[in-house]
Amino acid sequence: MENETVSKNFIEVEIDKDLAEGVYDTVHTRFPPEPNGYLHIGHAKSILLNYGLAKKYGGKFNMRFDDTNPTKERTEFVDAIKRDIQWLGADWEDRLFFASDYFQQMYDAAVKLIRKGKAYVCDLTAEEIRTYRGTLTEPGKDSPYRNRSVEENLALFENMKNGQYKDGEKVLRAKIDMASPNMNMRDPVIYRVAHTSHHNTGDTWCIYPMYDFAHPIEDAIEGITHSICTLEFEDHRPLYDWVVRELEYPHPPRQIEFAKLYLTNVVTGKRYIKKLVEDGTVDGWDDPRLVSIAALRRRGFTPESIQMFVELCGVAKSQGSVDYAMLEYCIREDLKMKRSRMMAVLDPVKLIIDNYPEGEVEYLDAANNLENEALGSRRIPFGRELYIEREDFMEVPPKKYFRLFPGNEVRLMHAYFVKCESFVKDENGNVTEVHCTYDPETKAGSGFSGRKVKGTIHWVPACCAIDAEVRLYENLIDEEKGVYNEDGTMNINPDSLKIMQAKLEPALKDAKAYDSFQFVRNGFFCVDAKDSQEGAPVFNRIVSLKSSFKLPK
Repeated sequence: MENETVSKNFIEVEIDKDLAEGVYDTVHTRFPPEPNGYLHIGHAKSILLNYGLAKKYGGKFNMRFDDTNPTKERTEFVDAIKRDIQWLGADWEDRLFFASDYFQQMYDAAVKLIRKGKAYVCDLTAEEIRTYRGTLTEPGKDSPYRNRSVEENLALFENMKNGQYKDGEKVLRAKIDMASPNMNMRDPVIYRVAHTSHHNTGDTWCIYPMYDFAHPIEDAIEGITHSICTLEFEDHRPLYDWVVRELEYPHPPRQIEFAKLYLTNVVTGKRYIKKLVEDGTVDGWDDPRLVSIAALRRRGFTPESIQMFVELCGVAKSQGSVDYAMLEYCIREDLKMKRSRMMAVLDPVKLIIDNYPEGEVEYLDAANNLENEALGSRRIPFGRELYIEREDFMEVPPKKYFRLFPGNEVRLMHAYFVKCESFVKDENGNVTEVHCTYDPETKAGSGFSGRKVKGTIHWVPACCAIDAEVRLYENLIDEEKGVYNEDGTMNINPDSLKIMQAKLEPALKDAKAYDSFQFVRNGFFCVDAKDSQEGAPVFNRIVSLKSSFKLPK
């Protein structure tokens, strides 16, 4: 019997090596977002990767908020991030942490560095620090405050903590190497003064650690073994390693970087989304045209579809981008066997069957999903007056148009053959009624085997149709022009949202927020959780039925 080959990504290869060599005896990962906005599809990759690694190796997964910058962080974002991660299925169990929980330990760590002669208080302004830092081709030069004594630095740092200086007046810097070829190692700032209330610690602190200093400490305190992060932190890894080495943690974590997930023609940058929200271009961080996790959930994407998408994208070391069509492929694949196929008319025009008895209603059987019998069937009321799609009737049809036109016969889905006899227009030339006759011998399921028709159209009964707002979404960005102009503004597609007043079959009357269905011929739709009200549902189109995307072989 041949050995089964198991394909592993490069991170798993490295973890296997660490375990085999005894560097670690377990795997402990974390997801550490900054609560300064909502998470997006790129974060979903990181969440599922970190959680998946912990699960695969029988280890642990921590959820930790990297809340070291109080000027941008809010409790609203903390709550939203927790909802998103729980919805994706990443279970942190009882391990929910905040970087701010460790502020005292970080302060003590900074004091330790000062005592070791590895950190100093600097009075240079931010602009002066940038100037002293040098360039990629020229070394930096030492701050005039670099050689302060340990005692003076300890006193100044304590004064910083006690609120004796204004914002920006003093910073604490690591003392490393101003001539290092890595700019991040040229005496980086590790603490700054910020007289700002913190969402978690209130006004306890007026100095806050910088991310590059705080992050390795958080990982070390929590016993993280593999700190999985994106490629932009590759150049920061020497500083990460320097911090854990100088602070002498007994089991230092290891940072490994992977490529970010980039989607074509979408907006993911927090500052850009924030501007779209503030300008009213979108109705919030969860607007279904965005790719924040909250927006994808509201639009009708499922955790399973996002997991499939992340798996298809894979884990790579080199940067690349993925077509949005792949994400759409994943939601179609996930929903097609799971959801009922219902009838909804998005642009209704009335169809009247002149030879059907007035006032009579019969109930027709319809399978909920022909590919999945387990979803069962339903009964649909049928009568003299129905609604059909406006595009399913043409007065003068082109060639190969097989729907309704004068003299042509089609099948009404789940019902009868009907033949178009006449139509009525209003004073503006718009068709308001299509008049037909039906053949009672052609009932669906009756075994009728007479003449054939080439067209089948869907419908809803006028007697008990549900009125609903339906929202059709296109890309928020004008794809032909790209996401951003040269001046940094965004190319917004003016047709990114189209609102229709639709008629739905009565079986949809009890649909609840986040319930999703396939609307025959129109796509997959989800009940909007934000704007729907009892008796006035709003449906978002998740995705159309047709796709040009093909999985690579």
